[in-house]
Amino acid sequence: MHCQDKAMIVISHRGNLKGRNLKKENNPDHIREVLNTGIDVEVDVWWSAKGWFLGHDFPQYRVTMDFLGIPGLWCHAKNHAALDRMVENPLIHCFWHQRDDYTLTSKGYIWAYPQKKTSNHTVAVCLKRSTRKIKEIAGLCTDYPIWWASRLKSLKKA
Repeated sequence: MHCQDKAMIVISHRGNLKGRNLKKENNPDHIREVLNTGIDVEVDVWWSAKGWFLGHDFPQYRVTMDFLGIPGLWCHAKNHAALDRMVENPLIHCFWHQRDDYTLTSKGYIWAYPQKKTSNHTVAVCLKRSTRKIKEIAGLCTDYPIWWASRLKSLKKA
């Protein structure tokens, strides 16, 4: 499993490291840089007749299917066609999620909407910094992965 902390996976939301950065979100070059630091990344994926794209509200950055299979990527399908094609490739870790409380990723994690109950199989979404108590969870998706990783290491020492 690709993560810097074996006890819990800290996942960068769209490649953000220290808060929202709209200029870098879902940018494939930036995503590679973040993955190279050892932090997993959730990306927004679209499929159209023109191919694969990353982008939150619309297809913005062209990518390849090989890119989507990079270890450490969590591919959030933004349209049905993307999900339908990604689930055919066992190298791609993908899921569909809108406002549902929970969804299951293709690798068996429970992806939870913010503020929902968690378990040791759950990836909790907490986009902000928080003093929230971290219970047994598999991972945390956030716009502040550096802050959270530092907080989690300090909690282990306490």
